[in-house]
Amino acid sequence: MADLPSPEEVEAARTPAGGWKRDQLAAWGVPWPPPRGWKDELAERWKAARQDGTPLPSPSSAPAGFAQETFDFG
Repeated sequence: MADLPSPEEVEAARTPAGGWKRDQLAAWGVPWPPPRGWKDELAERWKAARQDGTPLPSPSSAPAGFAQETFDFG
């Protein structure tokens, strides 16, 4: 099962051009090309998973030396 990111983590993963990388979406379980409404669906799944009282995860930053591929389709 893919890790469900918080809405804040989804926004933080945007590229400088404003899109998301294919491999990042795949890690979240989002197909390519991403269907309309994918962010809302991901946010709803994340909220539903948190309703069991699990504390919210701390924001995490990219590991040192992390480099994204240059694909960016917005």
